[in-house]
Amino acid sequence: MTAPGNVVIVGAGPAGLLLAGDLAAAGVPVTVLERRATGSSLTRAFAVHARTLEILDAREMAGELLATGQKVRRVRLFGAARVDLSRLPGRFPYLLVTPQYETERVLEGRALAAGAEIVRGAEVVGLRQDETGVEVEIRLADGTADHRRADYLVGCDGVRSRIREALGLPFPGRSAIRSVMLADVRLDDEPREVLTVGSSGDAFAFLAPFGDGWYRAIAWNRDHQVPDTEPVDLAELRATVRRALGTDHGMRDPRWTSRFHSDERQVPRYSAGRVFLAGDAAHVHSPAGGMGMNTGLQDAANLGWKLAAVLHGHTGPGLLDTYHAERHPVGRAVLRTSGGLVRAATLGPRPLRAARTAAAALATRVPPVARRAAETVSGIGVAYPPPRGAHPLTGRRAPDIPLMGEPSRLHEALRGGRFVLVVAANDPAVTYLATKRWADRVHCASADGATRTSALVRPDGHIAWATDETAPDRRATQIRDALTMWCGPPAAHVHH
Repeated sequence: MTAPGNVVIVGAGPAGLLLAGDLAAAGVPVTVLERRATGSSLTRAFAVHARTLEILDAREMAGELLATGQKVRRVRLFGAARVDLSRLPGRFPYLLVTPQYETERVLEGRALAAGAEIVRGAEVVGLRQDETGVEVEIRLADGTADHRRADYLVGCDGVRSRIREALGLPFPGRSAIRSVMLADVRLDDEPREVLTVGSSGDAFAFLAPFGDGWYRAIAWNRDHQVPDTEPVDLAELRATVRRALGTDHGMRDPRWTSRFHSDERQVPRYSAGRVFLAGDAAHVHSPAGGMGMNTGLQDAANLGWKLAAVLHGHTGPGLLDTYHAERHPVGRAVLRTSGGLVRAATLGPRPLRAARTAAAALATRVPPVARRAAETVSGIGVAYPPPRGAHPLTGRRAPDIPLMGEPSRLHEALRGGRFVLVVAANDPAVTYLATKRWADRVHCASADGATRTSALVRPDGHIAWATDETAPDRRATQIRDALTMWCGPPAAHVHH
């Protein structure tokens, strides 16, 4: 068998590390270039949403990450308005609060164990691509020059992406909120809720625990809009938190402070030739709702299996066009949701704030609205547009259904990185098609329970194809055609 081509990833943040692990696990040589010489002990993101936990579960990482954080089943927005995550479908009806560096640690461990190469202190200074590959020029930590060539390159290098700039792609958008204060602090008075959030119109504050006695404080003061270079004064931080929350919880001993502005931006195209963008390099959001990192991780989950399929020769490069088609609308929707939340949280006039709070409290008590809000924020509701005439399940997230035998549930079956064909029990013709002719690409499993639906689940957990056909011959033909379309031609030599 011919060895597959290789991939270079720029950026060892969450998206880059998940993508590296997926490619390495699929047998694709992958190198990650990271400008930082060491991993960061700082953190931006705290929220790991339900859909991301499902993605991690399908890679056998959810359990390790769950041990590092705290579960939140209801997230307060304004006043009595809350998003209830406890009714979400699936194994993770909550938000996991854990520092981003814990997420990166778990992802990096998997990537290295699978064989990915991570080169730190490697700064990209140039990029060229042609019809056969991509070449990047890099400057190493000791100042020496080097270069890497790959079949494909993925820029996961953040909001100031060198890869996006090298491609000449615009990054249109605007600043959602300016002069936001950040600090890692101790608190004398532990908050009652895991996540503490509040606003007064002129002030906004958010507190999240690291789990070791330190808290990340995020605060905004409408009356003091200064450049990002202005130092954060503890007295102003405490006063702003008191205005937003009614107390500063005895805030003291800051070990780190900073000031930043939050942008809302999205690149018009997630790819150019053989180069792709994922995570903050492609889209950046306000922190409201904690959806930014999660969206980037889901970008990586979408792209990884497609790159592997193309590089292994199972399908043509046209599959890679679906990355932009599927993920760009998701990024745009997250921009709208997070932007709406931050603007609602920072409304100034008191009458508008009162109306906002009342409307949000009322809406979140209406079951369909509450369910939709939870599915939107958590990512559980993300579905990709199906082709015309497709089964209604096509493009939707596949639930973690129980299966007969081992593996005993769908997410466990996805851990091999293959497609999973789920069929009714006792369907030997279909089982033969998948286990003999597509065994290297498809795991065939029988649903544990009465079902008439057969479904082909993609490695990222979305449904590629489904049918309710019950006639055995027609069903077998449909499944064979679906396997050929999604997984490539069957193996040439099959022993009967």
